[in-house]
Amino acid sequence: MKIINKKEVPQGGLILEEKPFVYILCEKFRTDRCDFCFQKGQLFKCSVCRYTYYCGRACQREGWTMHKLECKYLKQISPRILPDSGRLLARLIKVLEKGGLNTKSYYTDIRFRTFKDLMSHYPNLKNDSTRMEHFSSLYAVLHDFFRGESLPNTAELMGMYGRICINSYSICNQELQSLGTGLYLAASVADHSCQPTAVVTFEGTTLIMRALNTFPNLDWSKIYISYIDVMATKQERLQELEQAYYFLCRCVKCINPEPIIEMTGVACPNSDCNNCIDSFTIKPDDECSACGTIISEEFIQLFQDVMDMTCMHLENMKETTFLDVCKVCLKKQKGVLYKYNLKHIKTLDLAFDSSIEFGKFEEATEYGLQLIKSFYEYYGSVHPMIGLLHLKLAKLLLHQDCCADALAHLKKAKDILKITHGMCSSIFKEHLLPLYQDIMTEN
Repeated sequence: MKIINKKEVPQGGLILEEKPFVYILCEKFRTDRCDFCFQKGQLFKCSVCRYTYYCGRACQREGWTMHKLECKYLKQISPRILPDSGRLLARLIKVLEKGGLNTKSYYTDIRFRTFKDLMSHYPNLKNDSTRMEHFSSLYAVLHDFFRGESLPNTAELMGMYGRICINSYSICNQELQSLGTGLYLAASVADHSCQPTAVVTFEGTTLIMRALNTFPNLDWSKIYISYIDVMATKQERLQELEQAYYFLCRCVKCINPEPIIEMTGVACPNSDCNNCIDSFTIKPDDECSACGTIISEEFIQLFQDVMDMTCMHLENMKETTFLDVCKVCLKKQKGVLYKYNLKHIKTLDLAFDSSIEFGKFEEATEYGLQLIKSFYEYYGSVHPMIGLLHLKLAKLLLHQDCCADALAHLKKAKDILKITHGMCSSIFKEHLLPLYQDIMTEN
């Protein structure tokens, strides 16, 4: 695909802004956030189904276009609830019934995408036992939800399900917390790269795509976003992309060598040495290439035990983070896992967010400062995760009356977030600018 718009797009420039074709708010946020705009506030229930919540009459009116397709069915199955994937598929069925196949979503002045343009990967789906099992359970759920109404035939429904699996976006707030799921027809034109040239954020449910590089012209063959978290080894990225999206990534980052020694590295047993030791080639009685310290068999076994323990706990904390577990892992990792070892960084990241949640701001600051270099190492110089980390550190440091340090981090946050989110974004207006005023007041 080579579709070029003859205008320059600067770094941070807007590439695409799009409303969802279909979307849902995650059920776990149903009573905390508006079903239409995803914002928090004083909410009231839909008077008919008493399932969805809205922050005001305006959002209820705007949301009715989508909600009227499901309202009576949600009332029928109450007090039972529909799983998130079932609700999204149910909405999609009804949207397509009402003429959604004709909806065009433009990504240039003349180029557009329709629902049928989305890839379903039907053959891959049929050979994926996990997804076929999920599809079968959803079919039964939807049959009950629509109470005897005829569903699309199995092939059609599987095509819809496949398009959701492959093309849906996780709708995140400005701090990258996932709140829901949506299909965006135009945005589906963007391919993946583990070294992206564009980034997607959201204002409510509106998708916003911005340029991470300067483009002399808007060439969609050079617009790449990342479908996954790229802070992972090449093997992990390839496996995740193949399992979720059925393709083998051949991006620049995946075809070139990576710092795998650091990503999985062992710390030198000598606490005064900062050298990284290769976990793949290490043998008993090897010497550290930097300081000559002997690597014992016991130390190698300790490294493996700590890695196994860390992997187990990280897997168990995918839904809920336990600060005490993170602390135990970090204590075991000290002096054993290299500072840029990905399992160590992911543990630090969880401990950082969990410490903030529990109001342990000094601990959070310590964890955050350790994360900074690692994030730059793996995300590059411009990434929303780095901008948000600087912003959180600025808040934490101001809370501890460290105004100069807070301001330094805030300036770095501004430099990054103006590119990834834009200066008119809610993260700027509601977080960054008020924080700047607070720091200036304290000074």
